[in-house]
Amino acid sequence: MTVDRARLVADAVLYEGYLLYPYRATSGKNQARWQFGVLAPAGAAAAGLGEESGLAVQTLLRPGPGAAVRVAVRCLQLQTRGVERAEADGGFTPVRELMVDGTSRLSWDEAVEQEVASGPFTLAELAEGVTAPIEIEGGEERETLLDATGAVAGRVVRRRRPLAATLRLGAEPDDGVVRLTAEVENTGPGARDAADAIRRSLIGTHLLLTTHDAEFLSVIDPPTGAAAAARRCRQRRCWPVLAGPPGQTDVVLGLPIILDDHPEIAPQSAGALFDSTEIDEILTLRVMTLTDDEKAQARATDPRAAAVIDRCERMTPEQMQGLHGVLRDPHAGTSTPTGDDWWAAEAAADVTPETDTVVVAGVPVGRGSLVRLHPSRRADAQDLFLADLEARVSGVHVDLDGETHVAVTLLDDPAADLHDWYGRYLYFAPDELEPLAGAADPDRREETTS
Repeated sequence: MTVDRARLVADAVLYEGYLLYPYRATSGKNQARWQFGVLAPAGAAAAGLGEESGLAVQTLLRPGPGAAVRVAVRCLQLQTRGVERAEADGGFTPVRELMVDGTSRLSWDEAVEQEVASGPFTLAELAEGVTAPIEIEGGEERETLLDATGAVAGRVVRRRRPLAATLRLGAEPDDGVVRLTAEVENTGPGARDAADAIRRSLIGTHLLLTTHDAEFLSVIDPPTGAAAAARRCRQRRCWPVLAGPPGQTDVVLGLPIILDDHPEIAPQSAGALFDSTEIDEILTLRVMTLTDDEKAQARATDPRAAAVIDRCERMTPEQMQGLHGVLRDPHAGTSTPTGDDWWAAEAAADVTPETDTVVVAGVPVGRGSLVRLHPSRRADAQDLFLADLEARVSGVHVDLDGETHVAVTLLDDPAADLHDWYGRYLYFAPDELEPLAGAADPDRREETTS
């Protein structure tokens, strides 16, 4: 189902950065977590205790006569896990770590998934404006820890603060379509300090919007006639994308990061690794290099970390090979020739960087030509440092999109010959170059190609 596919992507965002490699509580980078979609209590941002308290998203809808919209707010609720040691007098003392028969138990912050759905709402209701409360209960659970003899060694106490927020929805006509607005605001009590603020925050907050008898329109690539309305959509800490497979238009994800329409989880991914911008193969290999003691620390840190360690240890050579990736046809579904040899038309073309030229300001520029650099297309400081320097062209390249890139080496670079030997060049667009007198230098060309 489309909603199930959308939830897979949403969960990847929800837990993005939840726990970073090497998955141990003692790792410095795991002391500051919860990177995306944090809605802190009102006033926390101004006081320097947390992030802003709200987010808002606008998307477009082409309604039918019975159009209705349902909105689910999804987030993580922080849960503090406190470990307490049993004392002889029957009491308990909070500790950072407790060893029970060789197994470590750590005090740590976990998270609990929450989802609060509202609706469905008709367009008439949305046009009037809808306000729906979001109430997430707090709680406390206690787990007794027994040693091998059956004696009480300690306990684990998990506590969650109640969360409160408000969902506001609205709709208005715009150029023959409907612009739908959804806002979420943390309306819970204020925070005393940064630790209290994150415990009272909605973490990884995002929206799952579904519709009946209507279709959502892309605001990234709007259809003809809706482009102006899409430009008028305003986003605040949230971005709407069409979810599900291409062609599906009944689900939108409002996410705290920007993705393209119809995002999906790579089928080669065996499970979440939580590390931001993860590359499954690299992280899996790195997990396998952890010592037994490091793996034990990771397992003690969080149940999800333990699952990552266990999954990597069970991985077969065939499964590992599957993580290495696959080649995909970037022109699939287009008029560009496709198939196993999708590049064949370009490869067969008469393209030779060493002899090709490009006309710049009426002057043919090719290998051996002298030019002055005027970087303008990119904001890269490394390029700007090269402004007005002289260089020698090493080749003229044309990529698969038909764009021309001129490879150069700096005249005053003492390693210019080495760069040419290794094939390591600086690349500029033709309009970033100024041909210099003596542009054609056959002696130099012969020297560099010999």
